[in-house]
Amino acid sequence: MPNINFRFTIQSYQTQAINSVVKVFESQPFQVNNKFRRDLGAITYQDSLFMPNFEGDDIAAGYANAAITLSDAQILKNIQSIQKINNIIVDQDIDKSLGQCTLDIEMETGTGKTYVYIKTMFELNKLYGWSKFIIVVPSIAIREGVYKSFSMMENHFMETYHKKARVFIYNSSSLSELDSFSRSADLQVMIINMQAFNSFDASKNKDGRGGNEAARIIFSERDDFGSRRPIDVIAANKPIIILDEPQKMGGEKTQDALRQFNPLFTLNYSATHKDKHNLVYVLDALDAYNNKLVKKIEVKGFDLENLKGTDQYLYLSEIILSPKVPPRARIELEIKYDKFIKRETRIVDIDDNLYVLSKDLEQYKGYHINEISPGGLSENDLGYVSFTNGVKLYVGEVKGNISEKDIRRVQIRETIRSHFQKEELLFSRGIKSLSLFFIDKVEYYRKYNEIGEEINSEYGDIFEEEYNHILEEYVSIGDTAYSNYLKNIETSKTHTGYFSIDKDGRKVNSKTTRGSDITDDVSAYDLIMKHKERLLSFEEPVRFIFSHSALREGWDNPNIFQICTLKQGGTSTTNKRQEVGRGLRICVDQTGNRMDYNLLGNEFEEINQLTVIASEGYKDFVSSLQREITDVLYERPTKASIEYFEGKIIGTGDDKKTITKEDATGIYFYLVQNKYIDSKGAILQSYYDDKDNDCLQPLEPDLVNHTEDIHKLIQAIYNPRILKEMVSNADTTKIKENPLNDNFYKQEFQKLWKCINRKYTYTVDFDSVELINKSVNHIDNHLFVTTLQYTVTTGIQDSVLSTEVLKSGQAFKESNFESQKLTNSTNSSIKYDLVGKVATSTNLTRKTVVKILKSISSEKFALFKVNPEEFISKVSSLINEQKATMIVEDITYNLTDKVYESEIFTAEKYKDYTKAIKSSKHIQDYIFTDGLAENSVENRFAKSLELDSKVVVYAKLPRGFKIPTPVGNYTPDWAIAFEKDSVKHIFFIAETKGDMSSLSLRPIEQAKISCAKKLFSSLSNQDLVYHEVDSYENLMAIMETI
Repeated sequence: MPNINFRFTIQSYQTQAINSVVKVFESQPFQVNNKFRRDLGAITYQDSLFMPNFEGDDIAAGYANAAITLSDAQILKNIQSIQKINNIIVDQDIDKSLGQCTLDIEMETGTGKTYVYIKTMFELNKLYGWSKFIIVVPSIAIREGVYKSFSMMENHFMETYHKKARVFIYNSSSLSELDSFSRSADLQVMIINMQAFNSFDASKNKDGRGGNEAARIIFSERDDFGSRRPIDVIAANKPIIILDEPQKMGGEKTQDALRQFNPLFTLNYSATHKDKHNLVYVLDALDAYNNKLVKKIEVKGFDLENLKGTDQYLYLSEIILSPKVPPRARIELEIKYDKFIKRETRIVDIDDNLYVLSKDLEQYKGYHINEISPGGLSENDLGYVSFTNGVKLYVGEVKGNISEKDIRRVQIRETIRSHFQKEELLFSRGIKSLSLFFIDKVEYYRKYNEIGEEINSEYGDIFEEEYNHILEEYVSIGDTAYSNYLKNIETSKTHTGYFSIDKDGRKVNSKTTRGSDITDDVSAYDLIMKHKERLLSFEEPVRFIFSHSALREGWDNPNIFQICTLKQGGTSTTNKRQEVGRGLRICVDQTGNRMDYNLLGNEFEEINQLTVIASEGYKDFVSSLQREITDVLYERPTKASIEYFEGKIIGTGDDKKTITKEDATGIYFYLVQNKYIDSKGAILQSYYDDKDNDCLQPLEPDLVNHTEDIHKLIQAIYNPRILKEMVSNADTTKIKENPLNDNFYKQEFQKLWKCINRKYTYTVDFDSVELINKSVNHIDNHLFVTTLQYTVTTGIQDSVLSTEVLKSGQAFKESNFESQKLTNSTNSSIKYDLVGKVATSTNLTRKTVVKILKSISSEKFALFKVNPEEFISKVSSLINEQKATMIVEDITYNLTDKVYESEIFTAEKYKDYTKAIKSSKHIQDYIFTDGLAENSVENRFAKSLELDSKVVVYAKLPRGFKIPTPVGNYTPDWAIAFEKDSVKHIFFIAETKGDMSSLSLRPIEQAKISCAKKLFSSLSNQDLVYHEVDSYENLMAIMETI
């Protein structure tokens, strides 16, 4: 069975988190040879061919982390500088509770904190030579997950750092690993769970005999370890300690025991820090959601009514919408048969009588359907069915006297239905959907018969019944790739259980320790980790997973799209953030690529959406979840003010800038003038609409170079609206299809479509001499690299100080600021393949690159020594810009015998129709523009097309319609057919842009548009033209000039 290999890419926010730690030690020298003499104890070493020697025959040689040479004042200054850059409240003291400093890094679940701290280790090793690290975790589940991460990321970091970390899990039965840890100067990482040491009690005796067995071993002299204490061997290395989930390790005994490790310093990584230290980076739940770094959450809740005093059982599952028929409802009710009554699902219409459908069950007399309302106009506008007897039933609502088993059946059914809906959308994209059920007893899902065979129990039987029923709806839709995929999966093989295994090989409930709901069963976690990649493959039939709730920390599979907790005896008491946290990670496709915002754009939330099937009402679940998120959010301002912006540090390197009061005033009035804030300074919806549509008003000229950083400060202001947006209601009615309508078949559009639906290839033939000459001139005119500088800042303490001033870090005022070039810096010893790197980045031959580099001015070539990395990057970019302009001039398009089929218009699936535009002239009933706000360029353009009588029919061209260019595929926005004789050209292909200035477009984007112009101008049809426009009025004006 093939595994999916994850592909790791470096994310900017992760780099920022890493740099926030690394720069705390800026100016610390690189040191590797921090040799010490190890305590060999009573062990007698003999020369052996199999015993590696270090430093010749010096078997006692060990290598510890070098001491920090920076003063406390220097470290504090670095910390404060980082906190100002990251918009964090500035500390006045260093926290030295565990080592020379203790740093907090706050990262939301699912954003890759394990990746971040592993890469941080490599960076600390590369920059400062530190090589001994200990990762401390609170549970076996996290320990196994971290160890698995090292294995998965090994090749990724090998490509970057050209070395591997030696990683091992501390095992009290294999203490010789500690000697290897000490003896090697290479990067060494030990992973240890706190249970191995945290019951140490120094007050009882030095051996810690008051604790558990693991603690007795690590703190006692061991005969089999040369009469040495393992903790002493570890401490001699001065390790850097990384605490994963430190809020679970804040107990006094745990902290006392950690001090025995003699840490050089400590790094705490968590989404929810309980004890505060020096915080250097924050990425909380709001940040992660705003920056689209985790899945969006939707919740399916079940509101139960009339549990006593009535037997009229009804459950409204969904409202079904179709362009061809009025709204219909899917209702479960009881139906009478000859010898029994059974609950079944029926699709019903207005005027249907439940009394008749139930085969004359008396309880349904009067239940005549009067109205089916689709809802869906807003987040909480749920669909409903009303009856002539006055009863109204909302989507997701259950009425009647129902049992525990009924509730679990509804949860399982809705999980399966949500799975199919999501899977149908994801299948064509090569993304496998997984659903995860958490249960509290194995026997609810599996049991063993008299001869010891494993068979279904209650949940297993319910699952297969509901699965087969829903499966029929999807396999009967026709002969499609998705339906064929479903037909090839046996029901019994599409679900499985991951549980603890006893000595007889039987699945059993996971044992937990007192005070914990998480198990320490290593074998169960091993199985989960072993199958992590396999479960992502379409060739693996398992799509639905049942697991014990005590194993939940082991599940972090990125393709979990549905989570359902089947809690017996009431609603789940599990922390809601823990429940959804198992499925927040961004999904991957069959090639292991992350389906992130950079790849998906506006489709990100449609693809990356986690559905939680709750065992309680929607409002109850969501209010609990939002309360838990709010409780752990980093303290942030609630309104914009001049005081908030003043003093913040923005930019990096030579562009670093401290916002003055004048700057802060300018930013504040920018928000006021553009109606982005109200009278109290709260950020208005208009700001977020413009942000989403890339049409934020420009800042003043003296601030425009810092636009990105200033908007980060604005977006850091707390907005309660975003908290509500983070979780949506899964029961809001969705329109599943947006089929082609009669407009598509109009002769005007058919004629236009036949003009543009052919597929093309291209050839490019340009003069290399011309490219060389253009590149040389471009480099000579535009190449600049930053030079190394040092800055001398003089500050004077205020004559009068207050507590507030001290807390704000403003006790000193800068009186002088002077920058100087560092002219005598030491040349780097790193050797660069300058020609090879530029050739690779530009896809040119080495010969051509050599000619370019030889021809540029000597002053420009000398910049290579000033900053080699930046020189290579900028030279490559400047050459590529010239390539792009020449490609357009020399490209030729060739017609193929292939065409785009009409299916590309319906291939894209949309779930939220609340912001779609209802159309009468478009080839589909609903238009989905790239800009969702009312004032976006595309929205205004579409509405103008609807209103102009000269427009007969038009189409928003889908992403599947692609024009190939040498700098990437390109998709125009609109295809428009006008009334004959009403305009100069009856067919217009339009690209809508917010700014018509070519200076605002990147060279690559300009090249794509120019290639499209060349293609459309080469077509023989004189009625067809192409141009970019910024409004419908602009289109009509341009029409007459072409």
